[in-house]
Amino acid sequence: MPPMLRFTLYSRSYCHLCQDMLDALLALQSPARPFAVDVIDVDADPALVARFDELVPVLFAAPDGPELCHYVLDETAVLAALEGAARGS
Repeated sequence: MPPMLRFTLYSRSYCHLCQDMLDALLALQSPARPFAVDVIDVDADPALVARFDELVPVLFAAPDGPELCHYVLDETAVLAALEGAARGS
């Protein structure tokens, strides 16, 4: 069984788009599609503010991988990442 996919969501505590993306992401979760989400507050790290600032929310399927989406959840990209993780690729 491949390891569970762990998304990383770069966010801000006062950002309604960030909460919307997290809610939309969690709505895709099911027993058939398990995953975890690490929510990182960009304002806690000046390097993250410099990197993401006005792009938040930003979602990654792997911290060193490409960005899946920002501002609004790209459901197609998320489902493709989950499918790839289920296949072990």
